Amino acid sequence: MSIDHIRRDYDRGSLDRDELPNHPHEQFNLWFNEAVASPDLPDPTAMTLATVLDGMPTQRIVLLKHAEPDRYCFYTNYNSHKGRSLTSNAQCSLHFAWLSMERQILIQGQATRLTDAENDRYFHSRPRASQLGAWASAQSEPIHDRAALDEKFAAMEKKFASEKQIPRPPHWGGFQVHPDRYEFWQGGRARLHDRFEYRRQENGDWLLSRLQP
Repeated sequence: MSIDHIRRDYDRGSLDRDELPNHPHEQFNLWFNEAVASPDLPDPTAMTLATVLDGMPTQRIVLLKHAEPDRYCFYTNYNSHKGRSLTSNAQCSLHFAWLSMERQILIQGQATRLTDAENDRYFHSRPRASQLGAWASAQSEPIHDRAALDEKFAAMEKKFASEKQIPRPPHWGGFQVHPDRYEFWQGGRARLHDRFEYRRQENGDWLLSRLQP
């Protein structure tokens, strides 16, 4: 199958050095708010999380739940493949592909676990069905068929039927990624895209550089 004929130009905007703030999170916030407001992006919080376990890189989509200048947070099962990967190797990357806006953001850094208090607070803000699902699914582990998964969910419904508040599973919680590097990409004509890198310095300041496309 040949796909080299599938081409299009990028002409929806540009990114200039003089427009960029000193702190990369300010630029992230600007683009994120525009992504949220865009009718063409149904899930702007979706991001690709890349991790490495036993030398093998893996990627999957997770949802951003909190964004602050020094951390970007998501939640998962700590026993899942990504949970085990980050426990073994904290180095990871996050990637936002807002393709309808011809924009991408890459964030690289190290992940640490959130506190029990933060995990409890977010867990209890989730819909009850999602809370039950966290108990029912041994994420990333094999299962015979869908019926077996549905049976596990039904068993959790029965187990916690009389519980007004479902306790958070001890294996479920969040990670926060502490950024060391950002890259902002804006598509450009003739494939001359605008790429800017922020790299954290030892004193905590950010070095901003334009990268060739």
